[in-house]
Amino acid sequence: MTAEPSAAPLIERHRATLDKALQAIRTREYWSPHPEHPKAYGDGSGLGPAEGKAAFEAVLGRRFELGPDGAEQPGTDDWTGGERSPYGIDLGVSYPHPDIDVLLPAMRAAMPSWRDAGPEARAAVCLEILARINARSHEYAHLVMHTTGQAFAMSFQAGGPHAQDRGLEAVAYAYEEQTRVPGTASWVKPQGKRDPLRLTTTFKAVPRGIALLVGCNTFPTWNGFPGLFASLATGNAVLVKPHPRAVLPLALTVRIARETLAEAGFAPDLVCLAAERPGEGLAKMLAVRPEIRIVDYTGSTAFGDWLETNARQAQVFTEKAGVNTVVIDSTGDYRGMLANLAFALSLYSGQMCTTPQNLLIPRTGIDTDAGHKSYDEVTTDLAAAVEGLLGDDARANALLGALVNPQVRERLDGAAALGKVVLASREVRHPDFPDAVVRTPVMVALDGSAPDSEAAYLSECFGPVSFAVAVDSTDAALDLLRRTVREQGAMTVGGYTTSAAVERALEEVCEEECAQLSLNLTGGVYVNQTAAFGDFHGSGGNPAANAALCDGAFVANRFRTVEVRRPA
Repeated sequence: MTAEPSAAPLIERHRATLDKALQAIRTREYWSPHPEHPKAYGDGSGLGPAEGKAAFEAVLGRRFELGPDGAEQPGTDDWTGGERSPYGIDLGVSYPHPDIDVLLPAMRAAMPSWRDAGPEARAAVCLEILARINARSHEYAHLVMHTTGQAFAMSFQAGGPHAQDRGLEAVAYAYEEQTRVPGTASWVKPQGKRDPLRLTTTFKAVPRGIALLVGCNTFPTWNGFPGLFASLATGNAVLVKPHPRAVLPLALTVRIARETLAEAGFAPDLVCLAAERPGEGLAKMLAVRPEIRIVDYTGSTAFGDWLETNARQAQVFTEKAGVNTVVIDSTGDYRGMLANLAFALSLYSGQMCTTPQNLLIPRTGIDTDAGHKSYDEVTTDLAAAVEGLLGDDARANALLGALVNPQVRERLDGAAALGKVVLASREVRHPDFPDAVVRTPVMVALDGSAPDSEAAYLSECFGPVSFAVAVDSTDAALDLLRRTVREQGAMTVGGYTTSAAVERALEEVCEEECAQLSLNLTGGVYVNQTAAFGDFHGSGGNPAANAALCDGAFVANRFRTVEVRRPA
């Protein structure tokens, strides 16, 4: 299909990157075009550290114009804001509030030329948007840090290059799915002695309509970019409704997308922002509008379930709560296991949908390369590993970040009443942000056989809270794992064992319950980290999420194929 003339330079500029991305989703090998080290940026290759910080500071206390070139999105009826950094700073940024009855028709009107541009042109424009976002990774690091509470290093990597990788991955899958069917075909059916029947058929990937992206507080870009770019690359317009505590990173994304679309000759209203007033509940109102045909959501199970039940006119993609579990049967590297788990429990104060919560440990203990370890020894040693990791406040701040909202602190403070505390939480002072709430994790010992413990370990306790659950045996742990994933869902499952039979049993549970499994991680790879192109984030096959980031199923139902038949 012929691309729009204005998109042709972008196709030439980004075709090689697209080809490499297509190869990467087929091989699942490590690949990224976005350097993850902060020193890779600056000196002509994007904003450097000082420029990124200055760009962040320049937007504080002001109206955030969406442009491009002063052309605001239609239907702005007010300005709204109110973000406060988890590090204790009032951002003071205000954003255009939409009149939905004006904005949605404008977005629909922007779609025909985008639809007709074809998959390659759309992919090229999306890659240009990502390239411009990548050049501002240092700016994004500050935006993400001060809306999510992530420490700077994590904000830079997860909120910047790693999120950009996920967006690119979605574009690659979108292109792959849209181009499976040829653009034209000659259809000839033999008729014996009669002349054959002949048709010429054209096939076009057409979008569903307007996609609604409901952003999350903790990972606005990492969780937001896949849906945004999957929908945009398949021809849909995208309305971005950020979490009210984390508007700024997605608002900048919308601005960059609108500028890029306009420069490429497309209507900027293909990507718009829907910032809400306090308590407005804008996502619920938007989700059931007939114009909304796709919804992407990351957040609580309650609202995810509501979307799946009520947004019946739309294809709904949800990532909800789950109870991530680690089965500890045995290990050939006891110190490595402890260090790996300590890091996984501590990173970003456990405020990740992939952080392990339940550690299932046989009450008779485990065999290790350091000898047999009792249940009490395992929990005590793991607590010591976390304390050793976070004993230095500078290191603790760099790993923990700040608690993202008061609800996380309430769960942390309430955990001590649930069982025996084997690792107490402590407050950490941040040298640069005295109002930041920084707390080390808490670990509580529970008896897996006690009915009154189930309410704790069979529900998600989001934040720096983990449960060391004593079980009767490894078989009992496997049974509890199966029940947990089936009833509550899990984004990640971990396992430690030196037994081939136990390893296979873990695989069997995860295959049957459709959960992603990591086995015997003792080095620099952690159960709560996944990489674009190499790993699937979630499976879409258990209650924690109905989609995976990213696979073909994540993009294929965002468009349909329309054919036109003509006599040859």
